[in-house]
Amino acid sequence: MGFDEVGRFFLFFISTLIYILNFAIIIRALMSWFSPSLENPIVRFVFEITEPVLGPLRRIIPRIGMIDISPIVAILLMNVILQVLESTLR
Repeated sequence: MGFDEVGRFFLFFISTLIYILNFAIIIRALMSWFSPSLENPIVRFVFEITEPVLGPLRRIIPRIGMIDISPIVAILLMNVILQVLESTLR
């Protein structure tokens, strides 16, 4: 396996991970409107995979009134990281 193949695999892996996290963050933001029970395994799974990304951002970014903008910032940051990796590895 050459360096080019490893780079393409790495880019595919990271981009897939970012797309899944983006989707999970959107789901979590939508779920926040309904206050679902953490007893639900799907809800708990979404919270567990998004909290490592959103938690640190919440400590840095203050709420705007009752609106938490950390999901928007997280999605933007992950997409910027993906764009930088794509431009670097291609």
